[in-house]
Amino acid sequence: MGLAYNVYLNAKKIYGCKNCKTHLADHDEIISRNFRGQHGKAYLFNSCVNIQQGEAGERNMTTGRHVVRDIACRQCREIVGWKYDRAYESTEKYKEGKYILEQELLCQVS
Repeated sequence: MGLAYNVYLNAKKIYGCKNCKTHLADHDEIISRNFRGQHGKAYLFNSCVNIQQGEAGERNMTTGRHVVRDIACRQCREIVGWKYDRAYESTEKYKEGKYILEQELLCQVS
């Protein structure tokens, strides 16, 4: 398997894990800021780095039923959001393969 190295983003504004400051996402990868998570405000990102993905499972959410998986910081294992694997509603298909990061669990690294 080998060692897992963290990816360090080179951007003007970087979001990191609030617990350990590990880089998670580039501000320019935000698709929408109009989401809610368990801890309040959340952002939909096109991509994330330095995460571990949990097992996929179906969840009923405000916008319908989705197949999602929790995502955690690879460094400290803190859950920071989730990834959409599948949306059943045609109007929600744009979320597939995208990531939700909860604002309360993030910090601005740069």
